[in-house]
Amino acid sequence: MKNIFHSNHPFRIFAISGLFTIAGIIGVLIGYGPASALVILILIAVEIAFSFDNAIINAKTLAKLSEFWQKIFLTVGIFIAVIGMRVVFPILIVSLSAHLSWSTVIDLALNHPGEYAEKLEAAHPAIAAFGGAFLLMLALEFFIDDKRDVMWLKYVERPLQRLSSLWAPGLLSVIAVVLVALVPANHHARTTVIAGILGIVTHISIELFTNLFGSRQNSKASLKPLTGMAAFSTFIYLEILDASFSFDGVIGAFAITSKVVLIAIGLGIGALWVRSLTVFMVKKGTLQNYIYLEHGAHYTVAVLAGVLLISLFFEIPDVLAGVAGLGFIGASIYASQEAMRARNKPANS
Repeated sequence: MKNIFHSNHPFRIFAISGLFTIAGIIGVLIGYGPASALVILILIAVEIAFSFDNAIINAKTLAKLSEFWQKIFLTVGIFIAVIGMRVVFPILIVSLSAHLSWSTVIDLALNHPGEYAEKLEAAHPAIAAFGGAFLLMLALEFFIDDKRDVMWLKYVERPLQRLSSLWAPGLLSVIAVVLVALVPANHHARTTVIAGILGIVTHISIELFTNLFGSRQNSKASLKPLTGMAAFSTFIYLEILDASFSFDGVIGAFAITSKVVLIAIGLGIGALWVRSLTVFMVKKGTLQNYIYLEHGAHYTVAVLAGVLLISLFFEIPDVLAGVAGLGFIGASIYASQEAMRARNKPANS
């Protein structure tokens, strides 16, 4: 019984998420009724399913941080993810893009959710270009890295590794953004270029900042967990990554319900589960055991980046990215299990 309270035990890791889920459902049952409670469960499931790749990417980065910064990720980071990215950030985007005051936007969100959703959708081009370019950089950095020895889909990954150079991810991302901007059906060419380049520059800046302070720290102690400014910049990177993954989910949630309060509760609790899942994978060394899981997550990121950029000129159902992502992750888990069986198989069998 005592073991369940150990910091590495799944009960301890997922307890807070479970408690918030129960509290959220009870609160919605009392305030809105059984139908709304069902909506909350659907939103939680959607957020977890569509952010599973985010948890995997986060796990690799979180493992580099010190214990203190891992706790910051789970406390301050949770607050930013739930309140900041899924409540405040959409309101800020609508306020800036529609040139409305905060009080007006909050009134729209609470009392005129349909109009609020329309204004949020109007901000989609800038968000899609920024998020698409940012995530494309993330995917390309992984696939083009010639120091990566583990290959999953070799016929895809080996040719990409031949493109390896310091500037290749940024250059290819810029080319992709420009090509999307030049598509005749894209009526947001200027926004695409500005927001897309900003996404690329943001990713490069955070990488440079993290590497600068990380190299200084590691020169003093090899493989020491990141602390100080290196950890802070990595934390900021994780929050921007979360924003890139989550904003489309906020817009898509209006297809399930128009009640902003329910969307905030459902997606917020879902984000809690994703954070807990990230910590679970770090504690259990999941990425070390499932050697292709990280590959599956980055293929999913590449698909999501493509969907975001293509959505600037062609409407793609949100479910497509989710299903494709789950397919890649499921296939990578299966391939990892097969690799484990092959490793553990006796040589004479």
